Amino acid sequence: MAATTPQVTREAVEYYLSSNLEFTSNWIVNNATDDMIHQWKVRRGWLATHSAGGHDSDLLDSPTDFPSMLSSKNSITENMFKNYISGNRKFTPRPRKMLTSLRQMSERELFMELIRDIANELDVNVLCHKILANVSTLTNSDRGSLFLARGSKNNRYLVSKLFDVTESSTLEDTLQNEENEIRVPVGKGIAGHVALTKETVNIKNAYEDPRFNNEVDLKTGYKTHSILCMPILNYEGDVIGVAQIINKRTGDEVHEFTEDDVEVFKNYLTFCGIGITNAQLFELSVEEYKRNQMLLKLARGIFEEQSSLEKLVQKIMIEAQELLRCERCSVYLIEEEVAEEQDPKYLKRGSVTSMPEIELISTNGRKEPKDIVFAKAFDLFMKDKGTIRLLSEKDLVNSKNAEIARYVASTHETLNISDVQSDTRFSRQEGTEEEEDGFQLQNMLCMPIYNSQHCIIGITQLMNKMNKHPFYERDMNMFEAFAIFCGLGIHNTQMYENAVKLSAKQSVALEVLSYHAMASKEETAALKNSHIPSAKKLNLYSFDFDDLPLGEDLTLQATIRMFLELDLVNKFHLSYEVLCRWLCSVRKNYRPVTYHNWRHAFNVAQTMFTMFTTGKMRNMLTDLEVIGLIVACLCHDLDHRGTNNAFQLKVDSPLAVLYSTSTMEHHHFDHSILILNSEGNNIFENLSPEDYRKVIKILESAILATDLALYFKKRGNFQTLVERGEKKFVTEEKKELLRNMMMTACDVSAITKPWPIQQRVAKLVASEFFEQGDIEKSQLNLKPHAMMDREKEDELPKMQVGFIDAICMPLYKLMADFWEPLNVMLEGCEGNRRNWKQKHVENPHNSAGVVHAQEGGSQGTDKTKG
Repeated sequence: MAATTPQVTREAVEYYLSSNLEFTSNWIVNNATDDMIHQWKVRRGWLATHSAGGHDSDLLDSPTDFPSMLSSKNSITENMFKNYISGNRKFTPRPRKMLTSLRQMSERELFMELIRDIANELDVNVLCHKILANVSTLTNSDRGSLFLARGSKNNRYLVSKLFDVTESSTLEDTLQNEENEIRVPVGKGIAGHVALTKETVNIKNAYEDPRFNNEVDLKTGYKTHSILCMPILNYEGDVIGVAQIINKRTGDEVHEFTEDDVEVFKNYLTFCGIGITNAQLFELSVEEYKRNQMLLKLARGIFEEQSSLEKLVQKIMIEAQELLRCERCSVYLIEEEVAEEQDPKYLKRGSVTSMPEIELISTNGRKEPKDIVFAKAFDLFMKDKGTIRLLSEKDLVNSKNAEIARYVASTHETLNISDVQSDTRFSRQEGTEEEEDGFQLQNMLCMPIYNSQHCIIGITQLMNKMNKHPFYERDMNMFEAFAIFCGLGIHNTQMYENAVKLSAKQSVALEVLSYHAMASKEETAALKNSHIPSAKKLNLYSFDFDDLPLGEDLTLQATIRMFLELDLVNKFHLSYEVLCRWLCSVRKNYRPVTYHNWRHAFNVAQTMFTMFTTGKMRNMLTDLEVIGLIVACLCHDLDHRGTNNAFQLKVDSPLAVLYSTSTMEHHHFDHSILILNSEGNNIFENLSPEDYRKVIKILESAILATDLALYFKKRGNFQTLVERGEKKFVTEEKKELLRNMMMTACDVSAITKPWPIQQRVAKLVASEFFEQGDIEKSQLNLKPHAMMDREKEDELPKMQVGFIDAICMPLYKLMADFWEPLNVMLEGCEGNRRNWKQKHVENPHNSAGVVHAQEGGSQGTDKTKG
């Protein structure tokens, strides 16, 4: 029978090698491979761990580098620093001697060996693990935990960096990440008590101490008997952590820690405090390096993107979200307002319009939160994967986030709110987009964004850290530096966009001035000295008015008659000569396009006049509103080019650069101001400054109301008031709504005219639309919309029915329900619908014979569909 080979354990071999170092050294010299030597260098800290798979020759520039590398004392720190920066935090530590070797040492030798074990360790996690493992060896304890102090001076707490560490447990087994770490408020529990009092606590029976929490024992089945808990102090005597060991291993039923254990524990933790402080300083230096690198990267990105504010904000928000690991990020930009203080006595002659003044909030002049207006806000939700959303107007006004942003803009404070829902300073608003998308707001960091003049140009918000914790002071410091770069980038981009807009405005102004001219002295004198027919003779009081019999000069005289009949010349002390010059200039500033020309504007004004007189709406509005609406009707399509808003965007015209929404309508209003500011054309020159501001606001609102996109938004509000039986529109908001509905009713009123007029107008509108469609086909290589496609001309009756049903009938039905004298307009609309429907039924594929009328200027429909 063969002899039995004795079992050789790893521990026995290691003990033999440690006890016979000469043998071990000879064996390594004779048998060690290149890879073994390389690994030995790595463990000694002479090589970085990321090079472990390479060869020594790859790391050395010359053979002379090897001795210098061996003599380098800072290689461990340098290599660790590089590993931290590159994200590879696995540094191969100095190998710890086997437990059997340690236990054979004297107490003094063991103590010094364990101190050497932590002396050069700069990774906080590895260091803490070593401390607990060594403490277990020194005190013969079963396991231990280490808590590090966190938080501000007034809000200190402990976090369980490592939990239940034994002599044999690995770092990965016991390391607590941010998601599962235990947080202990200072003053609570045994560890919290030690952190607060700096006392050493030696508990012989844990279950008899009311501070002990047995939840972990219940979950794991482990029985805690004794606890020794002691603070870890830095060189200033401040608590930076708490170490706790459990259950003295004595081999009998007694698990108590002795006074000798306390003394050894205390002495060792003194050195540990120094080590932890150094490791934390090292970690801070790494974080600072990363922060600087991040800010440099951000600066490069921000200053590379100067052409688009939205792209810049998107880049900023993505960087912020990645930097501070939060679920949501929002940026609010402060409104840029047009200066309202326009005294007519000081208007610049010949200027296009007053330049906008950017409404900045300086540190000296602060506004109330309710006065803060945001131009737009961007929102980035983690689940949207990098896609930013523009917050709705409703959210800008009503949401809690916007309320917080307004507060910060007003107070200039940085808010760090750990529980937003319980913060009584801000009310909860239901139904906003922020609540509707299922997002549950928990904590928020909200900070103002300053430009280079230290004026607030926006507010940025970070919401809900991914680890569910609140934002800490270091987050605030990082974010503050981040916000400085953001402010510079946003300000520069805004300046760039303003420069682009000014260039576009200059292009438009030069084009306008090259095409148009103000009225000549002869034109003004001719109108001033002409006889003005009566309103009855001109048929101005009739809803069936037809402009076709009137010549061009007679349309001007008819407009003068409207001003006289409404007594506007007398009430506002209008200079008759200025009025005549202004009217001639307005007519001259309409281009000779097929439909949106002077005659269309004249007809819209006549319908408004008829609503005031025959429709008996004169007493519903103030004199200032009446003159404002008449002027708005005459100016509402100034300098129209025969193309719609969508076309301006397609060709990237200067107008589209200036105005992203209601493009042509904004231009019509600006052109109105241009004429008013021109020499001898300010019909409002005798108004008080307050009345002047009011009438300009009425004028702007009324002209913008002719954009059907705005009509659809406001019709529902008007319908609500009508269905409620509202007859007296008292508040400014309701009166503005009524004025807007009246403007749309006048703008599309050709649909209410007698059938011959309606056919003629439909032909004009269709012709202008087809002209735009032809340009889109021939010059832009685009397929035009059906209503602009000349190939679909035979579908005119069908399109008219659709237009009436979608826009006209709902409008005139509401107007008739609101005010019975306007029922005649509804009846005219209904009659024309029947006629168009009949035309479609009679010949659904060919309507070429529908309209054969003259192509003079004529009253008509809206800017989008005829």
